[in-house]
Amino acid sequence: MIQLLFTVIAAEMALILTLLFRTPLRKLVILSLDRVKRGKGPIVVQTIAGTVFVVLISSVYSMVKIQNRMIEAGEVNPTDQVLMSNHLLEASLMGFLLFLALMIDRLHHYIRELRLLRKTMEVAKKQIRASEDASAEKLKSLGEEATTLRSKITKLEAEVEAKTKEANAAEAETEALRKQSEEYLLEYDRLLEDNQNIRNQLESIEHGSS
Repeated sequence: MIQLLFTVIAAEMALILTLLFRTPLRKLVILSLDRVKRGKGPIVVQTIAGTVFVVLISSVYSMVKIQNRMIEAGEVNPTDQVLMSNHLLEASLMGFLLFLALMIDRLHHYIRELRLLRKTMEVAKKQIRASEDASAEKLKSLGEEATTLRSKITKLEAEVEAKTKEANAAEAETEALRKQSEEYLLEYDRLLEDNQNIRNQLESIEHGSS
């Protein structure tokens, strides 16, 4: 029994060391533990752990009985001492065995959680990179659109400025034509007046000669 417990404890310690360090064997151990935790594996493990726990309780109960018997007898019996030491060693080994089994289970669980977390982080990083690339492309396209709009605005401003100059020139020309037409009207009125005066003078000459 004690040899078996020592063997199991040594195997558990080797398993824990394998899980602690990243080696090619670690992946194989994790895959094996994954298979053990599927199907009927957890039931078998719990049954074995329960059996070991029951034997542990039995050893502790035997130790208590031997201790009480030694107290009642008032003397130390070598046989009871040997039995007491044997039960104490068995109980200690079984307790340590259960503790190591719990450590293996927790280590396996945390390693799986860490692997899932890493995969999630990798997916999140890829999504972030994709979104950053999309944002960069969008910013680039927006920058190109802004450049195109700036060139269009500059072109429109130049056209507006040219049209404004043309409108100002046309307005100035219209003003000059208006002033020139006013001068022509004044000249026309003056010529009409001169014509009328000449006619009046002719009529007065004709009346004088008649």
